Amino acid sequence: MGEVLSQEEIDALLNALSDGQVDAEEIKTTKVQKKVRVYDFRRPNKFSKDQIHSLQNIYENYCRSLTTYLSGHLHSIIETKVSSIEQITYDEFIRSLPNPTILSLYALNPLEGTLLMEMSPALAFAIIDRLLGGQGQGSEKNRDLTEIERTIISHRAEQMITLIGEAWTEVLPTEPEYMVLETNPQFTQIVAPNEMIILVTLEVKVGEMVGMVNMCLPYLVLEPVLDKLSTLFLFSTQSKVTSKEQVNAIRRKIEWAKVDMTTMLGHSEILVRDLLELAPGDVIPLMQNVKEALPVYVGNFRKFKGIPGLHGEHLAVQITEIVEEGRDQDG
Repeated sequence: MGEVLSQEEIDALLNALSDGQVDAEEIKTTKVQKKVRVYDFRRPNKFSKDQIHSLQNIYENYCRSLTTYLSGHLHSIIETKVSSIEQITYDEFIRSLPNPTILSLYALNPLEGTLLMEMSPALAFAIIDRLLGGQGQGSEKNRDLTEIERTIISHRAEQMITLIGEAWTEVLPTEPEYMVLETNPQFTQIVAPNEMIILVTLEVKVGEMVGMVNMCLPYLVLEPVLDKLSTLFLFSTQSKVTSKEQVNAIRRKIEWAKVDMTTMLGHSEILVRDLLELAPGDVIPLMQNVKEALPVYVGNFRKFKGIPGLHGEHLAVQITEIVEEGRDQDG
């Protein structure tokens, strides 16, 4: 639908026609210029917007799993988010990488083909520094990994790739298989240079250091599941009932969580004057009967009662009673 002219514009056009400034025949023969959309045949868009949006949902879920893993493993504050998703050629991706860098090749069974995860050297050295007791600072200059550093990063990359399977569960049950670690981009020709890929860039913040993780997803690998990569499919599967396998997987993860367990031997109340006059050899009586079981706390909640003793040469507490449900106050 064309633009609607105002009354002033109509009057001006009629005046121009009457004065001969505008030719009526010329207006009739003027063709409407068609809008041309630029299309580069060297970079065909093979992924629709819905499919890209679905991939963004998948890797936002992956970011949550990755944040949990790195936070517990590095004992540091970790922030992870999807920075960008774009479709480019594999050659463009490889040319954009520094040399050396951290490249992890893996398979996403049952899909055929090889995928690639690239970790920026700054992030890799920050993880290594944190695991070896440092503050999580990256290297001042890019360099090759030593044998020890290569082993450390290889194990971390393998676990990061394993987490990808959980993020893809809503689309397709997959079993990621870590293959090899490379540092030279020119040695990782997983597809033809002109093949299209989806590049998912994740921003990972370790303390004050920010690094990148790039997920290279070739079109040839994802082609069998493109029909499932739609927003409607993902939303329809989110309402399904949780299976026993998912419940057991969550249970196993929770069972490995570490919690603090403490036992209170007793407490006492004394005057500040008496506290200031304490000397070596003084005895402070506790308001706790030696024959009564001691409260045992899990975190801030009282969960058990037990009797103190020795286990070999170590102090120990023998659990004698489980506190009834609903009585988990702070004592």
